[in-house]
Amino acid sequence: MELTSASHTKVENLIDKGVHIPNPLTLDIGDEVNVERISGTDVTLYPGCRIYGEKTVISRGARIGAEGPVTIDNCQVGPEVELKAGYFRKAVFLEKANMALGAHVREGCILEEEANGAYCVGLKHTILFPFVTLGSLINFCDCLMAGGTSRKDHSEVGSSYIHFNFSPDGDKTTPSLIGDVPHGVMLNQRPIFLGGQGGMVGPLRLGYGCVVVAGAILRSDVPQDDRLIVGKSHRGKVIVHVPYRYTGLSNIVGNNLIYCANLVALEQWYCHVRRRFFEEQELGMLVYEGALENLASARKERVKRLGDMAGKMPASLNLTAPDSMAAVQKREFMDRIAKVSDLLLGESAADAGTEHRQGFLAALEDYRQRSSGGYIQVIKSLPPEALRTGTEWLRQVVDAYCALAAEMLPSMHLFGG
Repeated sequence: MELTSASHTKVENLIDKGVHIPNPLTLDIGDEVNVERISGTDVTLYPGCRIYGEKTVISRGARIGAEGPVTIDNCQVGPEVELKAGYFRKAVFLEKANMALGAHVREGCILEEEANGAYCVGLKHTILFPFVTLGSLINFCDCLMAGGTSRKDHSEVGSSYIHFNFSPDGDKTTPSLIGDVPHGVMLNQRPIFLGGQGGMVGPLRLGYGCVVVAGAILRSDVPQDDRLIVGKSHRGKVIVHVPYRYTGLSNIVGNNLIYCANLVALEQWYCHVRRRFFEEQELGMLVYEGALENLASARKERVKRLGDMAGKMPASLNLTAPDSMAAVQKREFMDRIAKVSDLLLGESAADAGTEHRQGFLAALEDYRQRSSGGYIQVIKSLPPEALRTGTEWLRQVVDAYCALAAEMLPSMHLFGG
């Protein structure tokens, strides 16, 4: 195989930097790739790697392609990440995250520290907090999952699991919140277990410590913690299907708003807390910028999908009694989606909980001055009172966005209003 001159030069530059490339002739590196964004420390690019994208970053200790060919396109790969085989596009992988053979990870994804998946896992607009583990043969798009405290105490998704993220009406207003951001980032919550050969019909919310038995299809929220959930099958029947009825509109909209509010809280966490740790890593700020871009992309995706659904309300109103509450809610949603979208994409409530934020950051800085360690070690070592303060800060961010959205959509009586 004969490489193009540009690709050949880039491969030579990487070898000169110290990148281990066992078979250089099998690599394809795009002309747009900046080799300065690829660390020369303990990085291995195995045969069959294709590296594309001007924003691609590969940090120290990364191992790419150990199980088969890998395509990386505009991804930010943190330290000691292992992408063993598969396709990865516009995704972010933080320290020691890893994905096995057959992975397909696309835009809007962030896999935080030590999050991992076995073979044949598909992700898009998915955020996995530290230690979350996915089995094999999984489709897990459009969701955020937290829970667990270590690699031995982690949230897990069993093999052959599906997050159903596309409705019969063609909607993807289906993001599910498995755990949450205010508690999950503190790395002190009980793990969540989703049993294999099961599924979840988004948009749903699930509490910490919940166990969904194998084979169950979860179709409703279980926000309470520590529940054993045994699913039951639908009774066999054939009935008339009427598209665009949207009988559960308030629940769909409410769960989307809560999800978006949690994304805002996570952005605040990255900006005020995580940035400090990224600054200490080689290429860390480039990975940080990639994470913020993906969080912004996640918000835009959710807003777009809500807008698409709002566009179907005229058809739905034709199926709804004109004077009914359902009709009032559908018209309100249709008429006010632009204002709701502006809220969800803006920063109007991002500074909520300022007092608690300042208290948490002061405790964090005090601890860091007296000790050493990376992000995981520091967060896990903070005193309980500091963790509670941090959770309250982020909870107020979530609540502020939800309250403003509820004011815009009063007829839906969102969040118990």
